[in-house]
Amino acid sequence: MKVTTPLTDAVVEQLHAGDTVEITGTIYVARDAAHKRMVEALDRGEKLPVDLRGQIVYYMGPSPTKPGQVIGSAGPTTSGRMDAYTPRLLEIGLKGMIGKGLRAPAVKEAMKKYKAVYFAATGGAAALIAQRIKKAQVIAYEDLGAEALQELYVEDFPVIVVNDMYGGDAYEDGKQKYAKQ
Repeated sequence: MKVTTPLTDAVVEQLHAGDTVEITGTIYVARDAAHKRMVEALDRGEKLPVDLRGQIVYYMGPSPTKPGQVIGSAGPTTSGRMDAYTPRLLEIGLKGMIGKGLRAPAVKEAMKKYKAVYFAATGGAAALIAQRIKKAQVIAYEDLGAEALQELYVEDFPVIVVNDMYGGDAYEDGKQKYAKQ
């Protein structure tokens, strides 16, 4: 399935654990330090540097950009580090996250409550993923270096739905499929 950002409830409702998806549009990069700053800003009643309603955040482990390239290798990083902050961002309208690894039960519950989805990008394919990123720029928290908040424009960015808004979990489904009876 091909989707374009920002995501709507109608699109999220069509996504199910195990679906392969190609994303085109603007997505944002934020890791744990940026998440912490955003949640602290929300707790103080401040506006975020970007409106996250309908948006997707990519938990990306960047590498230096070589001359003539838009971005260096851009693979997913472990999502669990963002779990403490994710429910608060889902509450304000974040619709999707891209990373790798399992999510905490509180995040899965928040995805159901606020109609959101968690995608996995293929670990180990960072150089290939980078080819789908057409524009990249730091938009906030520059002092965080590799953990700064970035805006990316992607075309046909390949992901798999891991957790859907219905409680589906591709990781659990995979284990059950190959479990010995």
